[in-house]
Amino acid sequence: MPYGYVEQRPFVFTENGQVMFLKIRDNAAHLIKMAGAVRCQELLRNVTGDSWNMLACIDRLVELNELREISQAGYVAGQHRIFVALDT
Repeated sequence: MPYGYVEQRPFVFTENGQVMFLKIRDNAAHLIKMAGAVRCQELLRNVTGDSWNMLACIDRLVELNELREISQAGYVAGQHRIFVALDT
């Protein structure tokens, strides 16, 4: 069964999901400040758990307009998706 944000999204609102979400959000802010952009695989460093739940946290950041994906969906592997801050 492939990843689907709609199915994974409820996890983000659990206690464990919020802990994961905040780690990924803080990591994204730090890495984007340093480099201007970040790949998905770097966002997930130092975060443990189900990879689909991690992707849901990233997709939630996009949904909240905290991140913007600049890679073309479907043309890169999930771990190679590239993100910037929305104001970039």
